[in-house]
Amino acid sequence: MATQDPPSSCKVVLAGSIAKSLQHEVSEGLLKLERKPLLVGFLANKDPAAQLYSSWTQKTCQENGFDFTLREVDREELETHILTANQDDAVDGIIVYYPIFNSRQDQYLQQLIDVRKDVEGLCHTHVFNMYSNIRWLDEQKLQKSILPCTPLALVKVLEHLKVYNTILPYGNRLFGRTILVVNRSEVVGRPLAALLANDGACVYSVDVTGVQQFTRGEGIKKKRHEVMDKEGWTLKDCVPLCDVVISGVPGEAFHFPTTLLKDGVICINFSTEKNFGPEVKERASIYVPAIGKVTIIVLLRNLLRIVQNRQSSSTTGNGEAY
Repeated sequence: MATQDPPSSCKVVLAGSIAKSLQHEVSEGLLKLERKPLLVGFLANKDPAAQLYSSWTQKTCQENGFDFTLREVDREELETHILTANQDDAVDGIIVYYPIFNSRQDQYLQQLIDVRKDVEGLCHTHVFNMYSNIRWLDEQKLQKSILPCTPLALVKVLEHLKVYNTILPYGNRLFGRTILVVNRSEVVGRPLAALLANDGACVYSVDVTGVQQFTRGEGIKKKRHEVMDKEGWTLKDCVPLCDVVISGVPGEAFHFPTTLLKDGVICINFSTEKNFGPEVKERASIYVPAIGKVTIIVLLRNLLRIVQNRQSSSTTGNGEAY
C-alpha cells in the first residue's frame, strides 16, 4: 500500500485574501462621503511596469467605487500638468507613474504634488514624518500622515498574519520581533525598514552594499529608529536570527538562500520576480508569494484618508469636525 506524503506545514497566503479586509474598510469609509473621490494618474513613459500599474489602478478604482482618470502626457510637460491638478478642486488625489527621467528630477516632481493630494506619501512632509515616527499632520491628531503604498501594504500583510502583537500599545507592537528586509531602495526597502523599526522591531536591512540594523535602541526607549552599519555581515549572519523575511530584489538572477532560514519563519515576496524557490515551503510556516493586490487597495485607502483629512481640517470654533 502506497504511503501518502505528510501534509505541508507551510500555509500559503494569497494577496487577494489579505486585501478583502482592507476593501471592506475602504467601502465603509466611502459610504460616508458626499461624492466619489477622483484620482488622477499621470503616465509619461513607456515603462511596462508603470503601464501595468496604471491599468491595475484604473480597474481597482472602478471596482471599488472611485473615479479615476489617466492622463498620458509628455514628460517635459508633466510639471505643468501636476501644478494644474494641484489647483483643481475636483481632483482629490494625484499619482505619477515613475520612472520619468530616472534621475533626481523624479524626486523634484515628487515634491511638486500638493501634500493634500499626495496619495503615495512621497512629498517631503510625509517622508519626514515617516522617518521621524510622526504619525499625524496636526497637533489635534485629526489628520493622519500618508505612508508610501508598498511599504504600508507590507505592514498590512504583517498585521493580517498577526505578526503585530495587539496586546502591546499602538506603536510598540513589533517589540520582540526580528525582521529581515532584502532591499534598501528609497522607494520601498528603506522606508519599510524604518516603519517596522519605529513600530518596535529589530530590522536587518540588506542590499548589495551590506547589512544595516534599524532599531529604536535597547528596550525601544528611543522615539524614532536609529541605523547601525553591521560591518562584515552578510545574509549568513542575519537570516538565522529572523522571525520574518521580506524580500523584494528585482531581476531574475537573485534567489534567496532558503537553507539559511530557521524553521517556522514567515516569508514574504514583494518583487515582481520570484525571490524564493518552491523549497521555501520546507522551512517557512507562512509564505506570501506576492502583495500586488494589497498595494492597490492601500492606494485607495490612502486616497480615502486624504479626503477624510480634508474633512477633519474643516472645523468649527469649538474644534469639532463638520
